[in-house]
Amino acid sequence: MSLQPKYDIAIVGGGLAGLALAIQSARAGYKTVLFEREKYPFHKVCGEYISLESWNFLQDLGLPLSDMQLPIINRLLITTPNGNYIESTLPLGGFGISRYSIDKLLADIARQEGVILLEETKVVNIVYRNNSFLLFTNKGDSEATVVAGAYGKRGNLDIKWKRQFTKVKPNKLNHYIAVKYHIRTHHPADLIALHNFENGYCGISQIEENKYCLCYLTTAANLRKCRNDISSMEKDILMKNPFLEKIFSNAEMLYEEPLTISRISFNKKTQVENHVLMIGDTAGLIAPLCGNGMSMALHSSKLAFEEINSFLQGRINRYEMEIQYTEQWEKYFGRRLQAGRLLQSFFGSSILSNVLIKLVKPFPKFVAFLIRQTHGKPF
Repeated sequence: MSLQPKYDIAIVGGGLAGLALAIQSARAGYKTVLFEREKYPFHKVCGEYISLESWNFLQDLGLPLSDMQLPIINRLLITTPNGNYIESTLPLGGFGISRYSIDKLLADIARQEGVILLEETKVVNIVYRNNSFLLFTNKGDSEATVVAGAYGKRGNLDIKWKRQFTKVKPNKLNHYIAVKYHIRTHHPADLIALHNFENGYCGISQIEENKYCLCYLTTAANLRKCRNDISSMEKDILMKNPFLEKIFSNAEMLYEEPLTISRISFNKKTQVENHVLMIGDTAGLIAPLCGNGMSMALHSSKLAFEEINSFLQGRINRYEMEIQYTEQWEKYFGRRLQAGRLLQSFFGSSILSNVLIKLVKPFPKFVAFLIRQTHGKPF
């Protein structure tokens, strides 16, 4: 197969991190290609709440957020499996938008900026040699000076490269499934709720067009216990929480079938693999209950672009680019991920979530402090 012309930057995966990096790269004048397995627009399993720390960055990328009449979310409700609850203001707050909409809008901006956007294209291997990369796809091969991996939580390349997190035996950090619906229901537009159930939790918040994202995370064992039947699991386990019982009984489901993903791992990941810079969930996954994965994905694209730009300008060498990116990633996200893992251990357990809520209920300032541990500042 003949090689495509050489690119400055190739990006594998067109979610938030990949698209944001592509737009920054093309704007800076770099020849940029992005490979995406799906065809836009498409739905993704995601909580669809974005912390306001990303607002200015997204507007700078070209998203007209201020004109889009999106729900602004500034209150949080947390419930335990037996219906205890705590309510808090969100120190920074966020907004709701579906991945179906935001990914499509960013893909359109990327094309306008001159990104070569190759949809329905799967990257099957990446080989680094002679200070350059060869990318092998199901539609032909390409060459690039810098490659970024933005293909999400777990991909075929992770297995191929035997990334450490894929080799860890099933444990309490790496054997999760997630299920998502879009629904219509009665729920305050400014409130995000996290409802605990046995071995999991479910988030609900408003997105565009008066719709709601209902998304939950649970263990593979919970599903097995219910004969691998999602609706049985919802009936027998989730709906024991009175808040979830009300939502599932009264909501109008807008999908014929829920969207699902499995084998989600919160184990530590490396930020560089075979000289490929990892961004977004490919670099590290924060517990969804922290509501901050989308902002981390966007911020990581900015951190990566700063180092890639310095490298392509000849100010630093490849080794320095890789080390500095890893250091920046750790500086901005390392503590957040630790806090997320710690908080996750309290959720999905009737006893621990009840204890946590009883302990913190009288101390709203402490609740705000806990939330801040998993969020960053505007970037």
